[in-house]
Amino acid sequence: MRILYFTRDYTPHDHRFLSALAATDHSVALLRLERGQVQREDRALPPEIEWIPWRGGQRPLRLPDYPGLYAELRQILHDRKPDVIHAGPLPNCAFLAALAGAKPLVSMSWGSDLLLEARRSAWARRAVGFALRHTEILLGDCQAVRQEAAAYGFPEDRVMLFPWGVDLEHFTPAGKKKLRKRLGWEDEIVILSLRSWEPLYGVDLVVRAFARAARQEPRLRLILLGNGSQAPMIQRLIQQNDLAERVYLGGQVKNSDLPEVYRSADLYVSASHSDGSSVSLMEALACGLPALVSDIPGNKEWISEDKQGWLFPDGNEEALTAAILRAASDLQRLKQMGEKSRKLAEQRANWKENFQILLNAYQRAFDLQRGRLT
Repeated sequence: MRILYFTRDYTPHDHRFLSALAATDHSVALLRLERGQVQREDRALPPEIEWIPWRGGQRPLRLPDYPGLYAELRQILHDRKPDVIHAGPLPNCAFLAALAGAKPLVSMSWGSDLLLEARRSAWARRAVGFALRHTEILLGDCQAVRQEAAAYGFPEDRVMLFPWGVDLEHFTPAGKKKLRKRLGWEDEIVILSLRSWEPLYGVDLVVRAFARAARQEPRLRLILLGNGSQAPMIQRLIQQNDLAERVYLGGQVKNSDLPEVYRSADLYVSASHSDGSSVSLMEALACGLPALVSDIPGNKEWISEDKQGWLFPDGNEEALTAAILRAASDLQRLKQMGEKSRKLAEQRANWKENFQILLNAYQRAFDLQRGRLT
């Protein structure tokens, strides 16, 4: 099968999808819509994947770019005649693919495109609606995406739930904790946050709640990875609360080093305001970490209160502070929760098993389109 994989940028998630597709018998070509200002993935494209050069993928996307991209995409589809077009996120890649007449179209929601972006913008809502009307199969990573698509009139029986999952042999509780040892935090209570420093992910809320909790529990420490547009605010919060000795700023970490970072923590925290099935949450679970996360729908599908961790009301700094202190008061309980976290990851977040859903979606879309033509 000839597959055209059309994505917004080239991210670690794209690298994982394409690496898995490269190991199949399918012929796969990549079309990249834009090049963001921050390079998120520096690993080379698998040699089995063809990179299609075109006017897209050179710089950040702008609205005036759409007419030229549309015309060129139509030509690419005409020349290459792919058997399946995989496109996402919905308001840009899937929209452009649908506009250019891509058939059969497998649209993949990236979670926040449907759950957040489309709710904030009339343009995005129209683009999502158009894309869905021309989509054979929609891939969503959580029930919240299925429900949101249904609100647009998309048939629920053509939504295939695809929690992306993680490599359970790479992300595992067993292994070294070199970062924790290097920091001299073996006897401290270590919290981990590694979401991007953007308003969507609530990292500022995590730092403020940590600062309040740390005044009451002197053993608390925070591993804070990532970067983003809120960097000046995050750094100011650390300085204002005199946290320089209690917060480790690790920047961006390679995928190969991430398991050791997870294992160096006692508790994973995310205050994201919107998520599907969060990959970093699944990585934390796979590494045997209990999780303290906002009570948004995507997180509720993974965390059961007092089993794999806790939920707190989205955006509530006081509740997050209290939850951090509650977790820090019973380290033995954290260990028990971590065992349940790993078990859940093995049951639902196995990338090798979940990847088959993606292949099944391609086949189903191809069969639906062929049925319409015969």
